[in-house]
Amino acid sequence: MTKLMTGADRRKKLLTLMRKSPQPLPGAVLGKETGVSRQAVVQDIALLRTEGHPIVSTSRGYYLDEPKQAVRLIKVYHTDEQVEDELSAIVNLGGCVLDVMINHRIYGRLTAPMHIKSQRDIRQFVEDLRSGKSSPLLNVTSGYHFHHIAAEKEEILDEIEAELDKKGYMVEWLPYEKEF
Repeated sequence: MTKLMTGADRRKKLLTLMRKSPQPLPGAVLGKETGVSRQAVVQDIALLRTEGHPIVSTSRGYYLDEPKQAVRLIKVYHTDEQVEDELSAIVNLGGCVLDVMINHRIYGRLTAPMHIKSQRDIRQFVEDLRSGKSSPLLNVTSGYHFHHIAAEKEEILDEIEAELDKKGYMVEWLPYEKEF
């Protein structure tokens, strides 16, 4: 039995398809890829636009009007005290920390948006942590977590990984994590 995609999962897939495509994608194609009608795609596109995604409609289909960036998922390990250092290493080399994700053995994969792209963002994030209102998501998995990081080009992501590795934050992926 095939598991049906939730609306949120379908919209996430629509964004992924549009990001990967070099040309606009017709609603019928997007519908076929996500298992819904073209009209359902039109409704999903409207919802995505209300969330702030810059989706453009043309006679040839839909596309995302956002700068093209290289994005990579990395796995890291560090302590609470090293959060600022890790984020600074990424941002100082031209990266943006899009999110944080953990893979919990009971709760599964949990992801939270971050969008940290400057030292100002880092200071605010660290201050929010120090205020005691919350603790880093990495604490749930003893320091192990993942980040999607974005940069203008792959070479910058390579530099970021090398710097994080030099600092001892990069860790090996486990076999079951390869499906991410």
